[in-house]
Parts: sequence; C-alpha cells; structure tokens
Amino acid sequence: MPLILLIAALSGLRLFEVWRFADLSWWSIIGLMVVAFIWFEFIEKVLGLDKKKEHNVLNSRREARVKQAFDKRRKT
Repeated sequence: MPLILLIAALSGLRLFEVWRFADLSWWSIIGLMVVAFIWFEFIEKVLGLDKKKEHNVLNSRREARVKQAFDKRRKT
C-alpha cells in the first residue's frame, strides 16, 4: 500500500509540476508502477502474504462470532 501511495503522490507532484518533481521523468513513475504490479501479482503470492491476510480476516470474523455467541449466552 505505501508503494501505491508513493506512486499517486509522485504522479500528482509531477503532473502539477511542483518543485523538483517537475523534472522527474515519467519513466521513473511508470517503473514504480511496474514494480508494484510485479509485487502484487507475483511476489506476494509466492511469499504467501495474500493468504495470510485472508486468513487473518477470517480469523477475526470467527472471533467476533464466538464473542457474540458468548455475550448472548451470558445475557440469558
């Protein structure tokens, strides 16, 4: 995510020709986009980071269901 924010910030600064970013080459920004694409499409899958995030989401949902069930049980 920080890489995407960096790309967006650099694109905006280059587009509006702010300070030294006016001289920045568009190819460097496109290069960062390619790096981001490779990261999210290939490297993240190889390292298993996408499954880890998915597992954490499912785990947090499960914990919320268990907590809700115990709270209902205590009230009755």
